[in-house]
Amino acid sequence: MDTEKRESATVIIGHRVFPGREEQYEAWQKGVNAAAAAYPGHLGAEISPPTPLQPDWVVVYRFDSVAHLQAWLNSSTRQRLLDMAKDYFDGPATQQYISGGTQPADPLVTVVVTHRVHPASVDDFLAWQRHMSEEESKFEGFRGTEVFRPIEGLQDEWTTLYRFDSADHLDAWLTSEQRQRVLSEGKKFSDYKLRTIDNSFGSWFAFDENGKEAPPPSETKTSIAVWVGLYPTVVLLTLALSPLHMPLWLGLLVGNLLSSFIMSFLTMPYYVNRLLRRWLRPSPDEPPKRTNLIGLGIVAVVMVFWTVVFYLVTTQFWTLP
Repeated sequence: MDTEKRESATVIIGHRVFPGREEQYEAWQKGVNAAAAAYPGHLGAEISPPTPLQPDWVVVYRFDSVAHLQAWLNSSTRQRLLDMAKDYFDGPATQQYISGGTQPADPLVTVVVTHRVHPASVDDFLAWQRHMSEEESKFEGFRGTEVFRPIEGLQDEWTTLYRFDSADHLDAWLTSEQRQRVLSEGKKFSDYKLRTIDNSFGSWFAFDENGKEAPPPSETKTSIAVWVGLYPTVVLLTLALSPLHMPLWLGLLVGNLLSSFIMSFLTMPYYVNRLLRRWLRPSPDEPPKRTNLIGLGIVAVVMVFWTVVFYLVTTQFWTLP
């Protein structure tokens, strides 16, 4: 399938974890996320612990197509990992799927609602959803609604996302007389499940207008970004390994291995990608010239900072043995 014709696919998985098993579960889930990253079409994975608004541990997987998402979810790798963690879960997991969508401007509180709809009632359901959205839009903090059709082979239910800018504004809508009135008007659609996702996942429900992942950075931007991460990583590793007095060939062998892991799991995701996010994946509304000037300015400042720090460390405070 041509990548440009694919719609990204997202699955939201909720787990209720036994008290006292939280640390074990979180470590296990990070391993699962790392395994998912090796599968074709993987765009990202994220885990969020329970909050007062979100009672379950929630994991979001994003793939570039439904087929690739299915391949991961049905894989023997994932099944083997699930078998290892069966003692962590207090009950079965919940799952919702969405494919495509539009982009929220900011991290928001997202509510995911799934409905079972008889094929003969689809038109009535869509009309009822439009009425629901009209009423929602009158409430403060409302940021939009999206309705997703069932995904063949994955989910029979219709999925609706609606977003508010805060938990308080969301609660005002959920407990309102207007919502109760609209729900009573759609009694035949009362077979639904509702889940609130805290705003820590706002960016995981971000798609471009065609429901696709934003295009990757150019090769030039990617090279510069790697340089921003590689320089401090290599220098710090060199300083850390220097007391071991390894010969050059062995030091480079060990250093390159460690730097590969550190770059993949720490430096790029938690330092470079966050620092340069708006430059690497700029908003389509931002003028390219302005975005590039700001991005290159950040790169220049950061690299001057590291250069000064390492100059002082290696010449004024400490010299390599």
